[in-house]
Amino acid sequence: MRRLFVCFLLAALICSSALGEEKTLDSAYPVPGYVEWLLDVARGELGYTEGKDQYTKYGEWAGNPYAEWCAEFLCWCVDQVDRQHGTHLLTQVYPRYSGMNTGMNWFIREGRFIARNGVLSDWGSQWFYGETDRMAVASYIPQPGDWVFYTIDDSGNTSHVAMVEYCAQDENGEVTVHTIEGNMPDKVQRSSHRLNDWRVLGYGTVRDLAGVVLNSHSYGKKVERLQTMLAAMGYLDQQFITGNYGSATAQAVRDFQADTGKTPTGIANHHTQDTLYELYWQSYWLDDSHFAVREN
Repeated sequence: MRRLFVCFLLAALICSSALGEEKTLDSAYPVPGYVEWLLDVARGELGYTEGKDQYTKYGEWAGNPYAEWCAEFLCWCVDQVDRQHGTHLLTQVYPRYSGMNTGMNWFIREGRFIARNGVLSDWGSQWFYGETDRMAVASYIPQPGDWVFYTIDDSGNTSHVAMVEYCAQDENGEVTVHTIEGNMPDKVQRSSHRLNDWRVLGYGTVRDLAGVVLNSHSYGKKVERLQTMLAAMGYLDQQFITGNYGSATAQAVRDFQADTGKTPTGIANHHTQDTLYELYWQSYWLDDSHFAVREN
């Protein structure tokens, strides 16, 4: 499977090299300072080549010296930043993992995954915060430090992961995503892909930039935030703030939808979430107990 994926990547490199002159794109969002530290560590590893029987220091660090090591390389780089700068990025901003879909699922649970096609499988459509329309296919231009999850078939399973270094645009308006990655096929190298390449499942982002439809398949921090607002508005008991979208949450959403003139589906779509968010914050600022001064 790795060799098949490498063939795709090499083809992508040939394609991108034929684009001609490119202009590096500015990041649409502020890039955290730790991202440059992380990229510096990754750049320092360029050219590292696996040893006999696919041995790598990244696999050894992760507990299996002879493992496929694209994820291990990225996680190792994050750990190096933590060690050098006293940060706590690993397991907080980035996952520590080795399994096939574990990394992508971690970003989904954290609420920081943007699907390339604008639809999160089993959940629903996504939208950028502050926008009323659903997210268009390949409309997210990844930021430095984001992780890219690839597949080689239509299974939806991840086959490879890389880290975004920067994005660039050619004279025809085509955007290319430039990455640093391990296990490519036996060393750390730079690579690239077109923004609309179907093999990209999506991006684990350094910031929470997008909402997503929530339903019985949903879980994680976005569900917990929804439940917290429903509880504050009197629609859900505190015991059901679990991060899992169960029957109690679905009923609370139905009740809220009925009270606000919406079709009571129990599915927290874009409009339902926007309305809940607006009413929640209105009630929050009208409740002056938040601003009470407590005497010692």
